[in-house]
Amino acid sequence: MNESAAIRASRVTYHYGRRKALDELSLSIARGEIFAFLGPNGGGKTTLFRLLSTLIPLQEGDVEILSHDLRRQQAAVRATMGVVFQAPSLDRKLTVRENIRHQGHLYGLSGAELRARESEMLERLALADRAGERVEQLSGGLRRRVELAKGMIHHPRLLLLDEPSTGLDPGARSDLWNYLHMLRDEHGVTVVLTTHLLEEADKADRIGILHEGRLVALDTPDALRATVGGDAITIHTSDPGKLCAAIAAEFGCEPQILDGCVRLEQADGHRWIARLVEAFPGRIESVTLGKPTLEDVFIARTGHRFWQATGDSPAAALAR
Repeated sequence: MNESAAIRASRVTYHYGRRKALDELSLSIARGEIFAFLGPNGGGKTTLFRLLSTLIPLQEGDVEILSHDLRRQQAAVRATMGVVFQAPSLDRKLTVRENIRHQGHLYGLSGAELRARESEMLERLALADRAGERVEQLSGGLRRRVELAKGMIHHPRLLLLDEPSTGLDPGARSDLWNYLHMLRDEHGVTVVLTTHLLEEADKADRIGILHEGRLVALDTPDALRATVGGDAITIHTSDPGKLCAAIAAEFGCEPQILDGCVRLEQADGHRWIARLVEAFPGRIESVTLGKPTLEDVFIARTGHRFWQATGDSPAAALAR
């Protein structure tokens, strides 16, 4: 067993009939880090989350969670983790305190210990003044806090979160991330989350990018951006195919066609703009320049934009 790892996965593969949802996924997540699985819908995030949270059994490969074998020690795994699902799990007709209390009962807590844990969670998540209110009266952000309180009532060493920002406004998202960083820094809790939001993944210590069941990138956000190789240059033209071939022949680089535009990555991109305009007068309608982003990393690893893979526009994804 790897004592330094919170999660260690080796060649995990999962099939739904003939469709391969996970394809020989291997990685290690350190104890006390915030790790984000980033990917579009259908990328494998949900299947992986269900495997790690013991909702579905392993088919192929091995997983250790906090030194417990996921295949043979599921009860021990469940005792060490807290899980917050994307779909609401609160009883809307019960109060905040009652929801937290009943979750404590499921973990065998009772009496003075349970009351102490209730008070701790209510204070830690700024819910004490709402303890007697029914959940149906709360905003989306406050309900998410109650979900977190339920997930943390038994003091888990690992917290799994499925799309934690779903339905939250920007202020509630900020509060959520402040709490996650506090859990990591003050309590040593390992936080593992899934997300399809690029800006949310950027707040994690490390990111694993999933695409069609494969882990296509794994590193810190800054290190991933550094792999892109330079600034992103996007060229609008009436004939992207011909211009793409001409740029490749003229400069010996490897541009690509993306969304009907020519795209290339080069260091000192501002200097390249002048070179391109001079080399191809009248053939370039406009040029945009940007610093590398996580979407650029996704494009470099998969060949298409992140929002195209999700089926959403960027605005639609943010509105979720």
